[in-house]
Amino acid sequence: MKRNEEASASLPNGKALARLFELVARSLHSAGHVDGLYPAQWTALRYLNEAEPDARTAAKLAQFQQLAPGPVTRSVRTLITKGLVREAGTASHHRAKRLEVTEAGIALLANDPLIALEKRLAKLGGDDARALERVLAQMLVTLQNDE
Repeated sequence: MKRNEEASASLPNGKALARLFELVARSLHSAGHVDGLYPAQWTALRYLNEAEPDARTAAKLAQFQQLAPGPVTRSVRTLITKGLVREAGTASHHRAKRLEVTEAGIALLANDPLIALEKRLAKLGGDDARALERVLAQMLVTLQNDE
């Protein structure tokens, strides 16, 4: 067997990689059920904390999450009820309400379940980090185009 054939024979196939990716995704999703929030609510809280002020609306959040406005509005209402987000006047859009994360929300973000993953990913070497970024971006495009 030639060296190239040996190398390709030892590479995982698409099915094995898909299963591994599914396990990572499920683990990440499961980790998002913490501190009384669901994964989508964590995503909303992160987004509202990091977005530019004019982008901190339910409509912009729905675009970011690629979800219908209804479920996103319900998530935002839940975050408001929990005291993690508040309405902060109107945005530059006609009827949109600008949202901001409260001090309680900022404090809760210190327990963000993504922090452990961020720390682990920060330890990747430059080549590995760039390769992972490229592959994940390609996968995201593929998954979005299949919808």
